[in-house]
Formats: sequence, structure tokens, C-alpha cells
Amino acid sequence: MNNIMIGQYVYGNSWIYKMDPRAKVLLTILLIVIIFLIPNLYGMLIAFLVFLLIFLSTRVSILRVIRGLKPLLFLLIFTFILQLIYNTEGELLYTFHMQIGLFNLLILIGVLIFYFLTKKFIKLKILYTLLIFAAEFLILWFVKFDLLCWANFDFNVYDSGLMNASFVFLRIIMMIGITSLLTLSTMSMDINNGLEWLLAPLKLIKIPVSVFSMTIALTLRFIPTLYEESKKIMNAQASRGVDFQEGKLKDKVTQIISLLIPMFVISFRRAEDLSNAMEARGYIIGAKRTKLDELKFRWRDYIAFVVCLACLGLAIWSNFIG
Repeated sequence: MNNIMIGQYVYGNSWIYKMDPRAKVLLTILLIVIIFLIPNLYGMLIAFLVFLLIFLSTRVSILRVIRGLKPLLFLLIFTFILQLIYNTEGELLYTFHMQIGLFNLLILIGVLIFYFLTKKFIKLKILYTLLIFAAEFLILWFVKFDLLCWANFDFNVYDSGLMNASFVFLRIIMMIGITSLLTLSTMSMDINNGLEWLLAPLKLIKIPVSVFSMTIALTLRFIPTLYEESKKIMNAQASRGVDFQEGKLKDKVTQIISLLIPMFVISFRRAEDLSNAMEARGYIIGAKRTKLDELKFRWRDYIAFVVCLACLGLAIWSNFIG
């Protein structure tokens, strides 16, 4: 469950916890817009350093965000390598003379088998996976056999490709960090209130904003809950001899079905319990609701808006001069 950041609230007492949730939702959107307006790597590096300092000042655990990158690790590496391969503009920085053949392939397969056999014993799985990727690359680069060699090829790294790869990599990291900061420092009901306020103009065209925002908040809230339930079911089935990591394709399909059916049952049961609890507390769909805590913008919210708008203006100006 620690790897699931969406919907997880971590108690804290820093300045970001004291901000108005409406301000946090709106600032998250503005910061994502700013990220996409930054035109080059140098601007992205400055933005990343500023964001890192802000993140550290919130006293939110950065290790949670790093662990949450695990599901996106393959995407990050694949995007980085793809940019290096297909961007051949600019100055040539280095050429890697590489080879692929029978012996190289056998070594690569051996390293992968070793990885899958040992990864369950490693705590820092993200770092371990990165080391395996680096080992695979070094095998293709250094290990060369003239016998049963299929192809020799060059992997050229250009300055433009390296800059674009780093630019995209930092952009994805910052987007994940900003959205994680919102969910880690804001309770689901506060996110609901912020979304409802932000979407309030849609009431003019008869869109049920309160229902829509409540749906989003409940979705975010139950993602870690359902993940925890799935872990319990997998552990219970593993105690009965089910192995989700091994077996043929047919066996894995059967194992997934045996996991999905109780998950659907639990989801419907939790949805029914939730609806009964909301009705018992007087919740009526479409009815006008009052708030237990009245939201109010304070000085820290206005300062955050001013800083964010200044960054937005700077990002727009940098696009014009670039």
C-alpha cells in the first residue's frame, strides 16, 4: 500500500497542510500548466530545483513519492532511451560500439533470470532495477565475441537527444511530484470541496457539480483501500498454494479471475455500505448542502497565488524570447 500515492493522506503540520484546499487544487493545475510552458532544459532544471526546495519545506516524505515512481519506472526509462535513439540533431557526444550475438543474448537472459529470482529479497527495488538496466547496457557494450555474432551496431548519443531526454524525464517527475503533493497533504473531503468550488461556474449550465466532485473524491479515497483489499486476498490465496508469479498463461488467467471476483464483491459491498452511511447522515443527491468547516483564503494562499502567477508569467515570457 505504501507504493500507492493516489488517495493517501499523510498527517502533517507544515504550511502546506494549513493552506485552503481550493487554493491547492487550483495551484496544482497552474503548476502543471507552467511545466508544459517551460521551453528548454535549463528552465526545467531551475523549475525542478525550486520545486525540490518547496517540497522539502513541506516536510512531506519524499521517499513516498520515490516509491510511487515504481509503476512508472519502465515508462521513464523507455521514454529516456527513445529520445536518445531518435533525436540525432546537434553535436555527437559519444558513440557506443555494441554487439549482439548468441553469447551476449545468453548472458542477458541469465542476468534477467537472476533479477527475477533475487528481486524479492531486495528492499530498494527501484535502485536494483536501474542497476539491472545498466548491467544489460554494459553487456551489450563491453562483452564481444566474434563467434556467432549476429550484428555490430553503434549507439550514438547527441547533445540534442540527451537534452530532450532529460527534459521529458524531469517533466514527468515534476508532474508526479506536484500531484502527489496534493493528495498526500489534502484529505479526500477537502479535495472534494476544492473541486466543487473550482467547478462552480458549471452550475449555470445545470451540471451537478457537487455530485461530480463527490464522485472524484470517493474514487481517490478508495484506490488505496481497494489496493489493500487486493493484497489481503492475494496473501490469503498464496497461503492456499496460489502463486501469482509462476505458472502457465492459462493458470495465470485463472488466478487473475480468482482475484477479480472477490474484488468485485468487496467493491459492491463497500459501495452499498457507503451509500447506507451517507443516507443515514442525511445526504441527498442534488440537495443543497452546507459545510461543517467554512473555507477561507488566508495570507499564505494569496502569497502562493502571487508566486505561482509570477512563475506563469515568466514561463510565458521565456517562450516569446526563445
